[in-house]
Amino acid sequence: MTHALIVIDIQNDFCPGGALAVAGGDEIVAGVNALMDDFDAVILTQDWHPRGHSSFATTHGADPFTTTEMPYGTQVLWPDHCIQGTDGAAFHPALRTDADLIIRKGFNPAIDSYSAFFENDQTTPTGLEGYLRTRGIDTLTLVGLATDFCVNFSAVDAAKLGFSVTVRTDLCRAIDMDGSLAAATTAMREAGVILR
Repeated sequence: MTHALIVIDIQNDFCPGGALAVAGGDEIVAGVNALMDDFDAVILTQDWHPRGHSSFATTHGADPFTTTEMPYGTQVLWPDHCIQGTDGAAFHPALRTDADLIIRKGFNPAIDSYSAFFENDQTTPTGLEGYLRTRGIDTLTLVGLATDFCVNFSAVDAAKLGFSVTVRTDLCRAIDMDGSLAAATTAMREAGVILR
């Protein structure tokens, strides 16, 4: 029981027709489902924002995809998305949800949370590391949305924490905003993440 599949944010708002749609986000669902039985554990992450979250452009009266400075650094301001209890925050209807654990992130109104391991202040943990350690899991494969944000941050944090990490890029899709995919690819490789 040492290898877990981490399925990042395959939610309606990140799929075509959603509030923050990632092109082709729904194309990976069947492949992710097929992969689940090959792992000792499956963990799903779910973006789970309260209304008026500090990462929403509307909260600041700003245009989506601009940035602002937060106490923890530069924050992209997103369209309102994955609001708790809404259909947009729900998992894609075709995604298997018979997982060992669901980690919800981004529910602190003052801090965004891209990573499955830490909020964007890089110090507040989600609890995922402790769960994996107590299960004896040391090897992770990541899939999901979006490659250049939540997958990237999760993979880099996992590698920094000492896990062996692979990202299945064929089962991820990216936003690719202003070179963000190239930057994320470089960051993951530099952290020791295997990309395949």
